[in-house]
Amino acid sequence: MKYNQLGSSDLNVSEICLGTMTFGEQNTEDDAHAQLDMAMDYGVTFIDTAEMYPVAPRAETQGLTEKYVGTWLKNQQRDKLIIATKITGPSRGFEWIRGGPRVTAEHINVAIDGSLKRLQTDYVDLYQIHWPDRYVPMFGSTSYDANHEHDTTPIKEQLQALSALVDAGKVRYIGLSNETPYGVSAFNQCAKELGLSGVVSVQNAYHLLNRTFEAGLAETCRHEDVGLLAYSPLAFGHLSGKYLKNPQTKGRVTQFPQFTQRYSKINVPEALQAYANVAEDIGLTLTQLALAFVRSRWFVTSTIIGATNLEQLKENLASTEVLLSEEVVQQIEEIHQQYPNPAP
Repeated sequence: MKYNQLGSSDLNVSEICLGTMTFGEQNTEDDAHAQLDMAMDYGVTFIDTAEMYPVAPRAETQGLTEKYVGTWLKNQQRDKLIIATKITGPSRGFEWIRGGPRVTAEHINVAIDGSLKRLQTDYVDLYQIHWPDRYVPMFGSTSYDANHEHDTTPIKEQLQALSALVDAGKVRYIGLSNETPYGVSAFNQCAKELGLSGVVSVQNAYHLLNRTFEAGLAETCRHEDVGLLAYSPLAFGHLSGKYLKNPQTKGRVTQFPQFTQRYSKINVPEALQAYANVAEDIGLTLTQLALAFVRSRWFVTSTIIGATNLEQLKENLASTEVLLSEEVVQQIEEIHQQYPNPAP
């Protein structure tokens, strides 16, 4: 396992981060602890969660993921681990979270205290805004529509509240998620002007079917010294190949179809099959190919993996041993040129 510096922070994070959004829905507390133990055995020291989890979000289960991580974390050497969590943004309902989540100073303070209590720790190493308080196209939507703009908490106020958490010792560093080049730049420009804590990371989707990060965010993050935490590297399980073999196989796609619209777009099946053919030709599984590709990108600081059982997790963790040749990367580029970002 390799360890990389996270943006401008002094955090050295494992190249694989364990995502936990299945804990409390598809995984029991015992399952969660077993996954955490296995990840640690492989050298993973970076764990990502969120107050909203598990997925699919429900009032009855909200917060269970952090609780399951917390009951494990209390028995670990805290300073050897890097724990990241997120505050829920607005615009997606979830009225059971703080009566309707926002990213205001009041909401930020209530949210962090709730997360710390569930995680059974005095601080988190990285605190992220799960998605912007302002309107942005995301989760399969790609075109900005000014008609969808709404009242929002000014970035200045968000940063002031988050920086106060850093000053109070509740948070070590601040990050963003599901952000745009404008958002990353605006947060850090504001931080510089006001002498506040800036953002050190952005957690966005990045995988073989969605490489939109490369268009503008890669440049922005390079100049702002912001690390990418790449989530959904297997495209909600599609890049495991299991849905190619059996579209009705048990998994998140069939259990939670409301989250899969972006994978029903044109050219997704063709691109998946093309990447599967490359993997087969070189003796890899599609999972290994997909994870190795994400991990190899110069702008990726850590790849967030998730699993619903230990067998899946073991394969995901073992992918760190896979290095792709220049020839294979070129084959991937040729497919990408033929089917560019079919599932953004």
